[in-house]
Amino acid sequence: MSKVKDGDTVKVHYTGTLTEEGSVFDSSEERGEPLEFTLGDGQLIPGFEEAVIGMQEGDETTVEIDSEDAYGQRREDLELEVSKSDLPDNIDPQVGMQLQMQQQENGQAIPVQITDVEDDFVKLDANHPLAGKDLTFDIELIELMD
Repeated sequence: MSKVKDGDTVKVHYTGTLTEEGSVFDSSEERGEPLEFTLGDGQLIPGFEEAVIGMQEGDETTVEIDSEDAYGQRREDLELEVSKSDLPDNIDPQVGMQLQMQQQENGQAIPVQITDVEDDFVKLDANHPLAGKDLTFDIELIELMD
């Protein structure tokens, strides 16, 4: 039986939990379809891909991934205050609301979350929601594709 190596396309079922709290943040089982990806394409966090290398169809593993090898540490420089007048008129800002900001240099959209709403301004956070968190994944290799 073949073992997974860099460049292979695989299908896996996984459940991701926050290592410290144990709460589930994502699961392919809930969607009913396994996750398909090619190792080395950079689609997934490095620690997840590394855990799949060497597995064979039917293998299961559990891997703990430090925040540095997942979504990185939280960065204060990605938290900012914006005047409410700078928001589109059709937005009624609420804590937890997801927005997109246009990056000045290349025009790429950056997802942000509203973390506080005051009279004249809102606080936005461009950190990934899982930044600063250690993650645990239970992974089952469903298929190693040709």
